Amino acid sequence: MDFAKLRRVMVDSQVRVNDVTSPEVVSAFSTIPREVFVPKGMRASAYAELEIKTADDRAMWLPRDLGKMLIGLEAQPSDVSLVIAAGDGYSAALLGHMTDAVIALEEDEALVDAMAERFAEIGMDEAVAVQGEITKGLPDQGPFDIILIAGMVETVPQAWLDQLAEGGRMGVVVSTGRGVGAARIYKRAGNTFAYREAFECCPPILPGFEKKTEFVF
Repeated sequence: MDFAKLRRVMVDSQVRVNDVTSPEVVSAFSTIPREVFVPKGMRASAYAELEIKTADDRAMWLPRDLGKMLIGLEAQPSDVSLVIAAGDGYSAALLGHMTDAVIALEEDEALVDAMAERFAEIGMDEAVAVQGEITKGLPDQGPFDIILIAGMVETVPQAWLDQLAEGGRMGVVVSTGRGVGAARIYKRAGNTFAYREAFECCPPILPGFEKKTEFVF
C-alpha cells in the first residue's frame, strides 16, 4: 500500500479544502506518517475521513478538525508544547514537527510505552511520552507555550490553564450538547484567561470531565 500517496490525498482532500492552508500545518500532515499511529489492523484505513479508535476512550481526530485546531494554536518553532490525553501520539507528533519540544501526557503506562516506540520509529526526537494524571497536567514541567487537549470535555480544569506561559495558548473542545462541541482557543495574559470559539466539531469525548449534576428541590 502506498501510504505516501494516501497521505498526499488526505492533505489535498481533507485538510487544504477545509481552510487548513498554513504551510507549517500542511507540512506536518504531509510529513508525519499517520499509519504508524493507528492499530496495525487498521492501517489500511489510516487516511480515511473518519475517527479511528486507538484505545479505550481514545481516538484519532478527523484531520480537518485537528488541522483547524493547530492553526488556532499558532505554533512557533521555539514553543514548548503539552498534549494532554495524547492517546496514540499523532497530534503530539504533528506538534513536534512544528515546534522545538512537545510532551505527550497519558495515564496508562501501556499507552505511554506505545507512544515512545512510535516516536522512535519515525525519528521524532522533539516528542517525549510521559505518564501522569491528565486532570493535573504537568505543573512541574511547565509553563507551556501551547497546551492541546486531545478530546472533548464538559469542564476545563483551572490546573490546565495555570500551566500556560505568558501569552500561551490552549486548545480544547468544550461540549455544547448532543455530541457537538466548540473548539476554544484560550490565551493567557497575566492572570487572565480569555478564549475565542474558533469552530464547531465533535471529536472523541474525554471521560472524567463531565459537569457535576446539580439537584434542585
